[in-house]
Amino acid sequence: MEKQILGLDPGLATLGFGAIICNQNQAQLRDTSVNMLDCGVITTSADTEMGQRLRTLYEDLHTLIEELQPDLVAIEKLFFYRMGNTILVAQARGVIMLVLAQHNLPYVEFTPAQIKQALTGYGNAEKYEVQQAVARELNLDCIPHPDDAADGLAVALTAWFQF
Repeated sequence: MEKQILGLDPGLATLGFGAIICNQNQAQLRDTSVNMLDCGVITTSADTEMGQRLRTLYEDLHTLIEELQPDLVAIEKLFFYRMGNTILVAQARGVIMLVLAQHNLPYVEFTPAQIKQALTGYGNAEKYEVQQAVARELNLDCIPHPDDAADGLAVALTAWFQF
């Protein structure tokens, strides 16, 4: 059985994404494999008007979903740290949720601590430890860049570990 999972690390300036493909042998549940399909970022410039930035996220995310055809989307839950940034990320998440609804895509959400726990076994792991785990799980020669793309892969892997 094959499943494609798209992981999203929401942001207005930078929305990270990572897509993985998981294969599971139905006869032997332990016989599984996971590989990276794609990763990258959707970016918008702070010099651009807010409505246009949201439109760019909307259009680019539609294109990404149409290209990748994921079976499931995993999203990092909103983490409150700076109020100004939280509002911007919340607006980007609203666009993400709209696009997912328009494509009738199921989604799951994970907190940053859940993602760290799933990948490193420790909910307070450092960012670099999570990035190393992403590279190790996907048999990559190096850590994916930029960081937001690696974060998108981490979210996708967390979803894979849960199912």
